[in-house]
Amino acid sequence: MRVGWALAYYYTFTWCGQPILQLPEDLVRFQEVVSSLQPDVIIETGIHLGGSLLFHATLCEALGKGRVIGIDRSIDSDTRSALTSHRLSPRIAIVEGDSTAPATVAQVRNHVRPGESVLVILDSDHSCAHVARELEAYAPLVTPGSCIIATDGVMRDLADVPGGAASWIEDNPATAARQFLAHHPEFEMHPPAWRFNRGPLREAITYWPNAWLWRKA
Repeated sequence: MRVGWALAYYYTFTWCGQPILQLPEDLVRFQEVVSSLQPDVIIETGIHLGGSLLFHATLCEALGKGRVIGIDRSIDSDTRSALTSHRLSPRIAIVEGDSTAPATVAQVRNHVRPGESVLVILDSDHSCAHVARELEAYAPLVTPGSCIIATDGVMRDLADVPGGAASWIEDNPATAARQFLAHHPEFEMHPPAWRFNRGPLREAITYWPNAWLWRKA
């Protein structure tokens, strides 16, 4: 994990031609959850170059249901064009703005129809303070039995690698998730259960430790 992060391993992948800055193991686990829950809406903060939105839209297409809402403070023209011109664009909505701004949150809420099931993934600014604000803003949209994922808590374990910072030991999404959980008993924290395992492993390789917050059914 430490060597891979230091060498920017996660910068070497694309999805449908767009860079997707995720650990492949996390993407596979995520698709297992999406396949099981089959949410009507996947909300993601942080679009960057668009690969993750296309990945989520591909899952929706494979399931024959669902759509994705992507939020970012700034979306460059090339990324916007790649998303809006793609065959999966009918399953993608883009909201430009600060993910925690009341106007942005209201716009996202307007995209969710009454009775729809919602899953949320937070992958924008990874500071503890920002993730804490996102959790408060978007957790109310998560439907019972579904989850909100505060990605990249692995920062706490990478504070001393090249490109890391000593402040990451506490200033990271995992800290925000644990603090959120302490004040929100309607949620519980645990990684997704493995749906298949014939080996001795019990813990996943992941950039998302202490990330999965599930709304109790």
